[in-house]
Amino acid sequence: MGGVTSSMAAKFAFFPPNPPSYKVITDEVTGLLTLNPFPHRENVDVLKFPTRRGTEIVAIYVRHPMATSTLLYSHGNAADLGQMYELFIELSIHLRVNIMGYDYSGYGQSSGKPSEQNTYADIEASYKCLEESYGAKQEDIILYGQSVGSGPTLDLAARLPRLRAVVLHSPILSGLRVMYPVKRSYWFDIYKNIDKIPLVNCPVLIIHVSIPLLTICI
Repeated sequence: MGGVTSSMAAKFAFFPPNPPSYKVITDEVTGLLTLNPFPHRENVDVLKFPTRRGTEIVAIYVRHPMATSTLLYSHGNAADLGQMYELFIELSIHLRVNIMGYDYSGYGQSSGKPSEQNTYADIEASYKCLEESYGAKQEDIILYGQSVGSGPTLDLAARLPRLRAVVLHSPILSGLRVMYPVKRSYWFDIYKNIDKIPLVNCPVLIIHVSIPLLTICI
């Protein structure tokens, strides 16, 4: 019963756009990756990097000249980078932040299949890229998780004590709690966010809408 319920929760959580809304193309002159159909921008890097679970994910990094912080954005369950691209550009401009967005395994042009454990590896690889390739420091990073993205966001935030902040946009309590009004955590549940949020030490902003959400504010 547990395995069946867990499988149902996973199917509810992941809806990668099919077909993907973009393609990754290598520029023949510069050798740089570009996100088709979007025009090349000097302040946008298109990246591919491996995760500890053996998949290769696609990410974009939007640079702002006056940024003092970096937003690591984990998008919702029915989107990919092509659909989020213009939003990332606008957020970077208006908030004056650098932004990294990434596609989960099995989303967009990222390899593999979407799963809870893969998303944890995906955000870890993205965070590692921010540190190693862009020199971002933990205390200057804001984690932003939307919908299913609240799962990897809280999993990582619970292990990083010096984050600048966490933003949860329409977060879920857990995968099972989206479907059933359960009051406890079961071993076969996915994204047990309600159990992880007490472990987050930094300021948290929760944006609510009318679906089952986290209600704990720090």
